[in-house]
Amino acid sequence: MLEVRLRHRFGGFTLDAGFAVPQGITVLFGRSGSGKTTIVNAVAGLLRPEAGRVAMGKTILTDVEARVWVPPHKRRIGYIFQEGRLFPHLNVRQNLRYGAWFAPKDAPREDMGRVVEMLGIGPLLDRRTGALSGGEKQRVAIGRALLSAPQLILADEPLAALDEARKAEILPYFERLRDEVTIPILYVSHSASEVARLATTVVALEAGRVIAQGRAAEVLGDPAVLPTGAREAGAVLTARVARHHDDGLTELDAGGVALFLPRLPQGPGASVRVRIAAHDVILAQEAPRGLSALNILPGVVAEIRAGEGPGALVALDTQAGRVLARITRRSVAALGLEPGASVHAVLKSVAVAPADVGGPRGAT
Repeated sequence: MLEVRLRHRFGGFTLDAGFAVPQGITVLFGRSGSGKTTIVNAVAGLLRPEAGRVAMGKTILTDVEARVWVPPHKRRIGYIFQEGRLFPHLNVRQNLRYGAWFAPKDAPREDMGRVVEMLGIGPLLDRRTGALSGGEKQRVAIGRALLSAPQLILADEPLAALDEARKAEILPYFERLRDEVTIPILYVSHSASEVARLATTVVALEAGRVIAQGRAAEVLGDPAVLPTGAREAGAVLTARVARHHDDGLTELDAGGVALFLPRLPQGPGASVRVRIAAHDVILAQEAPRGLSALNILPGVVAEIRAGEGPGALVALDTQAGRVLARITRRSVAALGLEPGASVHAVLKSVAVAPADVGGPRGAT
């Protein structure tokens, strides 16, 4: 269990946040300036807060009231930055060994061969870091952090400097890290897709305060929790791959409801998380006919949140799970929508991007 309670002021900004989270990937989710990196730096020991406490299980790293302060180099924390920050004069193998060199001799260690296999960096071991792509550098940086025998890994927006292709390359490795390594990870992001795919626990931040905490499906499916704005709103469904079709579509079983998406790499029987963006969902009073959209989910309106402008978010409980729809307030009135009303959510198969579909593990 990671316990964090912090209070600190920077000019006109005040951080006053606290949370306790279990093992897995905990994602600090919010806009730029919400306090995510400040929390990570305080956990790493790079910032001494005015008040607060940071503890990993029984190990207290910071306790301002008790005057406990463990220096950064003694905290046994692996830090993955936006850029790999590898040593350019060393090759990949030497960068990995550098992490292991600083690990305490009596600390449980990850096997280097296992880490290399998990991250797919075997062919890179003898290459200089200057010859690596951005995605390759980040995989090496992850490996170096793992091999330092950390009690905790901090990842401060590790995909922010990568293009979409490199992000797609790296995300599966973070999923494997979540599922196969027992080291807890505190991960900073302002990307709803990353949160949906990776998070075991979500801590949503706004203006230096925690506005929600819980499983990804709970936090992202709450129309009142919009740490990055209504445009990023979207819910998370858990489904099972039923079959692949010859026309390039994959059929999912989502709580007994069929969902069709562009072909997925996972085989039949595999569990997946699917993020459904609210702006890709339209609503109908009755089951529509003669549409090109293949996915129609009947459900019941759970909540409606009107925005300051012309828009509204409608939370719909379906057999597949919670779905959000971003529509206009005029449409809400025209459809006569209110909590308890029956309605159908309509989603185009091609609206779900590959980056919005990920592996199963972690509490959804």
